[in-house]
Amino acid sequence: MDNTVMQSYDWWPSPAKLNLFLHILGRYENGYHQLQTLFQILDRGDELAFELVSSNDITLSPSIPGVNDEDNLIIKAAKLLREHCGINRGVNIFLRKNLPMGGGIGGGSSNAATVLVALNALWNCKLDTSELAALGLKLGADVPIFVEGHTSFAGGVGEAITATELNEQWYLVVNPGIHVGTADIFRESSLPRNTPAIEWDNYTFDATHNDCQTIVCDRHPEVALLLQWLLQFAPSRMTGTGACVFAIFSDEISARRVLDTLPGKWTGFVAKGVNTSPLLQKLKP
Repeated sequence: MDNTVMQSYDWWPSPAKLNLFLHILGRYENGYHQLQTLFQILDRGDELAFELVSSNDITLSPSIPGVNDEDNLIIKAAKLLREHCGINRGVNIFLRKNLPMGGGIGGGSSNAATVLVALNALWNCKLDTSELAALGLKLGADVPIFVEGHTSFAGGVGEAITATELNEQWYLVVNPGIHVGTADIFRESSLPRNTPAIEWDNYTFDATHNDCQTIVCDRHPEVALLLQWLLQFAPSRMTGTGACVFAIFSDEISARRVLDTLPGKWTGFVAKGVNTSPLLQKLKP
């Protein structure tokens, strides 16, 4: 599509997230894992635009290479909301993909949440946040956090959300250029599944960890190498099931200084951690 035309659309933010820690407490009878984590919302992410149409077609442009449109969470979210609310029209959805896929920073889940929030407004569905979050959970455990739109502690499979306020720090997020399959990591027999629960009030970064990190580093030495490189500059950790790794800084200049020295085989970006999602800010009159 012509770039001038793309610029004319109203773009909705689809922010990234970091898991500042990820503890696995156990496994439910249905196979899902019981987690504790802290979702840090970032001020950077993908962007989505919506063109309402009178037909029933729901389209995505551009398609994501290697992913059938019907399997994309963007399309699934639009269809789920339309069916739930009895909407008799379609939408053309446009995507600016800025976040890496399979990086553990929530790209697909955030996209789905932005679709739910935006189309709830554009289709005048009038669902409240809790109803949208419940729909989002059908699409994935991380979707509700983006619908809720706050940096939050989360338990259960990720749906038991407790909003929190953190000091707004800066993060250097680095992609080692590999894809890590979440399902593969959670199927790993050596994955810890008995980490003791913590009280949210007792959280500190240094007292927590990521239960998936060792397994990913063992399987993918590039992630271990990246972590080792970042740790010489700042506290660093893998997010989610990887493969992206983040380093924490108190100011933007320090984060960008390290980004400027990043070896060329890796790609990264600097973002600010925010307590309220840019998506919620978009909804304000």
